Amino acid sequence: MSRTILLDSGPLGLITNPRASPVAAACGRWVVSAIDRGVTILVPEIADYELRRELIRARRTAGVARLDAFIAQVGFLPIATVAMRQAAVFWAEARQKGRPTAPDPALDGDVILAAQAATLDRAGVIVATTNPKHLSQYVPAELWMQYVPAEFWIDIA
Repeated sequence: MSRTILLDSGPLGLITNPRASPVAAACGRWVVSAIDRGVTILVPEIADYELRRELIRARRTAGVARLDAFIAQVGFLPIATVAMRQAAVFWAEARQKGRPTAPDPALDGDVILAAQAATLDRAGVIVATTNPKHLSQYVPAELWMQYVPAEFWIDIA
């Protein structure tokens, strides 16, 4: 079974950061390794939005360019109507259960990302994130670092 990894804004920001810290470099090596193994990496539109808005606000034009270049290399998952409708269901159910992932007035990117993953017509979809707690209520979501082999952490002392 082929695996598909959707990147949340946290790992996406690390991968496209022009100042590659050791953690960012390890994240980048992990993505390259995953692609080399045949894993499909996709950037969900909501994650692009979350990162892009901050880059634009901070006037980080090089960061926007790196984000665009990365998306061109891997792939982009636009938000579809079916995903937004599923996000509305996730949002309502979370509140009915007393487990919201964001304040009520918030757009709640986590439920939109989860809905993008849930409605993607592929087997083996997982969200790589820096905070799996909210997303794992709805879809398989894991801390991106758990997939990084030890040898990818060579820069971290």
